[in-house]
Amino acid sequence: MRSFAQLFQELDQSNKTSDKLDALKRYFLTAADADRLWTLALFTHKRPKRQVNTRLLRNWACEWAGIPEWLFEESYQTVGDLAETLSLLLPLTPESQDSSLAYWINYLMAMENLEEEEKKEKILHAWKVLSKEECFVFTKIITGGFRIGVSQNLVTQAVADAFGMEKTEVAHRIMGDWDPSSIDFSALILSKNLYDDLSRPYPFYLAHALDKEIADLGEVTSWQIEWKWDGIRGQLIRRKGETFIWSRGEELVTEKFPELTEMAKSLPEGTVLDGEILCYADERPLPFSLLQTRIGRKNVSKKYLKEAPVSFIAYDVLELKGKDIRNLPIKERRRLLEALSINISHQKFRISPLVKANSWEHLQEIHRDSRKIMAEGFMLKHQDSPYEVGRKRGNWWKWKIDPLTIDGVMIYAQKGHGRRADLYTDYTLAVWENDKLVPFAKAYSGLTDAEIREVDKYVKQNTQERFGPVRTVKPGLVFEIAFEGIQESPRHKSGIALRFPRIQRWRKDKPIEEANTLGDLKELLEVYGK
Repeated sequence: MRSFAQLFQELDQSNKTSDKLDALKRYFLTAADADRLWTLALFTHKRPKRQVNTRLLRNWACEWAGIPEWLFEESYQTVGDLAETLSLLLPLTPESQDSSLAYWINYLMAMENLEEEEKKEKILHAWKVLSKEECFVFTKIITGGFRIGVSQNLVTQAVADAFGMEKTEVAHRIMGDWDPSSIDFSALILSKNLYDDLSRPYPFYLAHALDKEIADLGEVTSWQIEWKWDGIRGQLIRRKGETFIWSRGEELVTEKFPELTEMAKSLPEGTVLDGEILCYADERPLPFSLLQTRIGRKNVSKKYLKEAPVSFIAYDVLELKGKDIRNLPIKERRRLLEALSINISHQKFRISPLVKANSWEHLQEIHRDSRKIMAEGFMLKHQDSPYEVGRKRGNWWKWKIDPLTIDGVMIYAQKGHGRRADLYTDYTLAVWENDKLVPFAKAYSGLTDAEIREVDKYVKQNTQERFGPVRTVKPGLVFEIAFEGIQESPRHKSGIALRFPRIQRWRKDKPIEEANTLGDLKELLEVYGK
């Protein structure tokens, strides 16, 4: 547990991807197999069942620490994290027990059928023999609040680097319904798997944002122009009767899209397609928020299959009849893709349409209408370009439309995480409805470190109410919020939800009375939310 707590601390305190990757690699190279496996499980959301509720943990901590409940609650509101609050308030003891992460997880799981007093005895014993850092992680595991700023993709990369494997091999192996209690690390990760070669995708080719005048690209006829759809970029693989779907982040997502797995049966053997997974109905894309309802779900119910129907929009063909054709120019690969599609009549399969323009000026006019068809702009691909690896400059460009913006007033603030755990960095913004401020969005990024410190000072000096970790703040700061899309949402008080809201700039030049209104948002919804 000691080394895992150290890993947790290193990951939490760093905001550099390279440092996090190094810490994970060191841990996986030195940890015992059982601890490696449970670490993988925790970082991929396979957490042990909760055995004790938070109310009991609070009561037992107050009783042992000899503090009143109000003091615990004040401390919790200041810290903003239950596990951290407990680790800071629990008395230090000279006792210690250097047991593994796997030991303590099994210790928790063995409590399932115990009475409340027996559970209390077990938890108090653990708190007494664990260090403050270990108590923090132990309580995180108990409460199920085990979240840290490290992606599954980064963990996958670390395991691959540590054991000299392909990242896609590791990603494929940790997918699925495996149980840390009934398999070992070597069997899951290190043993040869017959499906590794079958499932392996090609590295994605990524485009840079267009950073030059459009006319500098030469003749418009030299470019293949496609809509940039707002979905999940993916590769659809059909080999030897098996189907695999990979996201751009090299995550295997086959199980999340059963209708695409069924559709893929109509593809010829030895076919790999690059494309976009979109919610799609009535011959048009649907909002990305619908697709979000399916992301992260282990099992997709019939309800979600019906309410958020997906299709695969093919951009490119990378493998045909088992042959890698990435070196062919895209104009030739497009011809092969179109020929392939003739024999695929499945409603879940479509080819991304090409955009035709007789000049760059004409294309700019079409570009302005991107939002009307739920697109983010254009992809520009040179007709002679092969399918390259990674993000390259020159042959492929993404030309996105400018974001929508609205000026909002900050009314709530909450502390951040990691290195920003002591600063108020998460803000709720509001717009005017008559003489009231109505919340419409949350924003977590866009300010410099200096600006964050300035806002943090304002929050601390102008707090009006406290609700757990959230502070109601005296209205006084206006921020311009940028976002990519807008739609109706009965779950939000404003009745509106924004896509990717972030702070574009701090409007120090604008008093709160001049912030936008709910009516302004509804006008944007009328134009861009259909």
